[in-house]
Amino acid sequence: MSSTTVEKPSFLRSQIGGLPRPFWALWSGTLVNRLGTMVMPFTGVYLTQARGMSVTAVGLIMGVYGAGSLVSQLLAGVLTDRVGRRVTLSGGMLATAATMLALGYSTSLPAIVASMFVLGLVIDIYRPASNALVADLVSPSERPRAYGLLFWAINLGYAVGMTSGGWLAGVGFVWLFWIDAVSCVIFAVLVWRAVPETRPPARESGGGFGVVLRDRLMVAFTLVVLGNALVYLQTMTMLPVAMTAVVKLTPAQFGLAMALNGVLIVIVQPLVSGWLGRRDASRTFALGLAIMGAGFAMTAFVTNTFWLAVTIAVWTVGEIIVAGFSGTIVAALAPEHLRGRYSGLFGFAWSLAAMLAPLLGGPLLERGSHVLWFTVGGVALVSAAGMLALGPAIRRR
Repeated sequence: MSSTTVEKPSFLRSQIGGLPRPFWALWSGTLVNRLGTMVMPFTGVYLTQARGMSVTAVGLIMGVYGAGSLVSQLLAGVLTDRVGRRVTLSGGMLATAATMLALGYSTSLPAIVASMFVLGLVIDIYRPASNALVADLVSPSERPRAYGLLFWAINLGYAVGMTSGGWLAGVGFVWLFWIDAVSCVIFAVLVWRAVPETRPPARESGGGFGVVLRDRLMVAFTLVVLGNALVYLQTMTMLPVAMTAVVKLTPAQFGLAMALNGVLIVIVQPLVSGWLGRRDASRTFALGLAIMGAGFAMTAFVTNTFWLAVTIAVWTVGEIIVAGFSGTIVAALAPEHLRGRYSGLFGFAWSLAAMLAPLLGGPLLERGSHVLWFTVGGVALVSAAGMLALGPAIRRR
């Protein structure tokens, strides 16, 4: 007698199976690039310590960087559709590498300001191209998992890059610029060698951003994304200020609590990405936003490191839920030949939020911690309600 057994798919296979090889080249390049992302988190420290600039001058320089970032996403969206996904991504990475080195060796204020503007312009050019590539390469049913895995790679790489970057900054800032530049070159080469060009034929790639702006559903979704970004980016703007200045935590205590965010993402994201991918995108996105809102509203009651960690755990759960669906929804709304532009408008919302988050959060925090965090939680809930309202139209699309 002979018996046959049916082998159940392993957990690892269930998480990585079914995705095409070019996607994994894109994923690997993203991971390497994020492992080498060391300059931007330490820019303020570099400019004050290594270049002897005042805090006011640093604020001006970062504002110039933000202006470049605003233009970046719209420009990248057009290039992705007109020139090609692979060319735009690889070219953007090579331009970022060159600009990193130029900034690292700049000593005068005009040179630093110019380098920072160009860096803001080129550093995220890869994002619309990357989002469009995933939409082109991966089937609709697998896109939430694919975008979730990219989110996981970004967070894993960033966590390691931050840790090693802090040590290298003590050795010499120039190392940060070289490692960041090399990681950009590796990303560019990986994509150029292993990822095919997926741009539709040139005759189909006409139309400017006016086409995107006339899509009322995409514009409405972009407003939801703007709300999501305004909420999340408080983690990098007002949350450190509130915890150290109001709650009186030390930087070490705040950093320890924030480490939980990265740990949870690295551990939990791969475990739930497949399950989340089978849920309805708009309802799940709204649920994630609501959980984020609850976590940030709870921050108003934080009095010590433990309770800060509790709130971080709550809004991180929301962040994990949301992660795989933004790109999925953009890909569903965008015509194939306009995926770059649609992704560019999505990225523009994040760039705009990066400028607005501190401008709005600062005055709110001055009125009181409860005012800030209840407002942030309210923005998340309004965005969640907006997402639910858009759900039927998104499902029809």
